[in-house]
Amino acid sequence: MIQVCCAIIVNDHKILAVQRGAESSHPLKWEFPGGKINPCESAEQCIVRELHEELLIQTEIVLRLKSVEFEYPEKHIELIPFVCEIVSGELTLTEHVASEWFCFDDWQRFDWAEADYELIVKNYPKLSQITP
Repeated sequence: MIQVCCAIIVNDHKILAVQRGAESSHPLKWEFPGGKINPCESAEQCIVRELHEELLIQTEIVLRLKSVEFEYPEKHIELIPFVCEIVSGELTLTEHVASEWFCFDDWQRFDWAEADYELIVKNYPKLSQITP
């Protein structure tokens, strides 16, 4: 099983979604930013590193949510979510093709990657309280 961290970044009562590129695995799907945990790295270290690499921002972890396991045809992942806030930096996409801040009530208008969709469904009560 591959362990992957993702961030539900909250800013001004909105959450950040990012879109994968056409040539990526899960082409043009929307997701929460993050990535795979490296050997000898904690989940917390991973999400801070990934957000700096992918978005050029420094973040602070606010809360760790319940992880979900998802079986893709080619891999089995554990998606470990963190609620985060931006501490510094200007949001700049280095790996994704688009980003959008949204109110949680509008989450269904995105074509989510399957694991991220499962994450939203399983953590819905907590996520719906993040953006009133």
